[in-house]
Amino acid sequence: MRILIVEDEHGIAAFLKQGLEEEAYAVDIADDGKKGLHLALSGEYDLLLLDWMLPGISGIELCRQFRKEFNDTPIIFLTARDTVDETVFGLQAGANDYIKKPFHFEELLERIKVQLRPKSGDHSLFTLGNITLNTDTHQVYKEEKEVSLTQKEFALLEFLLRNKGKVCRRTRIIESVWDIHFEYNTGIIDVYINSLRKKLQFSDDENYIQTVRGVGYIAQEK
Repeated sequence: MRILIVEDEHGIAAFLKQGLEEEAYAVDIADDGKKGLHLALSGEYDLLLLDWMLPGISGIELCRQFRKEFNDTPIIFLTARDTVDETVFGLQAGANDYIKKPFHFEELLERIKVQLRPKSGDHSLFTLGNITLNTDTHQVYKEEKEVSLTQKEFALLEFLLRNKGKVCRRTRIIESVWDIHFEYNTGIIDVYINSLRKKLQFSDDENYIQTVRGVGYIAQEK
């Protein structure tokens, strides 16, 4: 999952980036509103964290312009403004949630998880055939047997399951799971895919993670 932080206080932005990356999110930072809007409109992000007061354009204006193009991407405001009128103003601009500075990182993390939950069905469980992935407990099971995965293997499997039935391009995978933005040898993805297939012990009838040659991978059930 990829998050954009638009925050001009560099210490806060760096702290959030480190904390979120430790939770296996891919994170980008913009320190002014115009740059933040440009990045946000790329459509590459699963959630936006916006400061209210920004150089260039305000977080409110960024939110309004972004909402003209993207209705479903969650937006959380990070701001010292906390009156009822200001809260309502921010929500009317298109924000999904609002947290007052200073805040506890654990609270922000839970608010992010709430916004990133699927809109329907179980909020933490993803399935692929006889494979179950639980984002709350960070566990993966094949039928009743737990499968031990590394953090990157788990993040890769989660990404594929969140996009089940869709072709995931190699560049999108490397950006979202490894947080790499430049030209890069994406062969590392193949290594991890092979490791996942081996650990999940797919039989010939369980080819749930399929290669789309020249493009990427797709997780789907036959």
